[in-house]
Amino acid sequence: MRAKGAYGMASLREEKVGIVGAGALGKAIAGHFVRCGIRGVICNSRAPATLDKVVQTLGPTIRAATLEEAVAPEIVVIAIPWARVPEMLERVPDWEGRIIIDATHPPCTRDASPLERDDRSSSERIVKLAPGAHIVMAFNTLPATVLARPPAEAGGRRVIFYSGDHGRAKRKVAALISGLGFAAVDLGSLTVGARLLQSPGGALAMLNLVQLPATSSARG
Repeated sequence: MRAKGAYGMASLREEKVGIVGAGALGKAIAGHFVRCGIRGVICNSRAPATLDKVVQTLGPTIRAATLEEAVAPEIVVIAIPWARVPEMLERVPDWEGRIIIDATHPPCTRDASPLERDDRSSSERIVKLAPGAHIVMAFNTLPATVLARPPAEAGGRRVIFYSGDHGRAKRKVAALISGLGFAAVDLGSLTVGARLLQSPGGALAMLNLVQLPATSSARG
């Protein structure tokens, strides 16, 4: 049995989020978790030690981890290039009801491989590739540089759309989005909402929208 270091699986389960991917998108999302004091782990395709400077920059509530550790929390954000997603998911035989937040962008080109030419959203594909997981698409409509900004903007809150087929998973992700200070907007099922969110081609992809507070006249 492979050793899990000083933390152990029980401690890993107590961590609220895991982030697979330490590029610009993964770091943008992790930055919001740190800002709100949420404990989590982040991994890349190399050893945790290669992320020492990244986690020092992010802050004390995020630690570097192996892939095994990063997929242990109840909520796991996938923020890696789509080409690496199937291989990564193959390394997790059963997600045991954990929630995957899909923040990926699969390519859509005429000369792509058969997998890449699949016209389903990335989340619909992950449903087939991740047995036992509940998939929610979110955090994938904005460039990482925009997503990294504070959620308050122009007198309102930046919108984060989400879509999924599992009610409990969607409620958990919506609470997480709202807890980070964003406006969580439900777009329904994956067959509907995920296709609006998917980049490239989705109608809502790359739109930086802000939800303004209701005015007194609107409330009246």
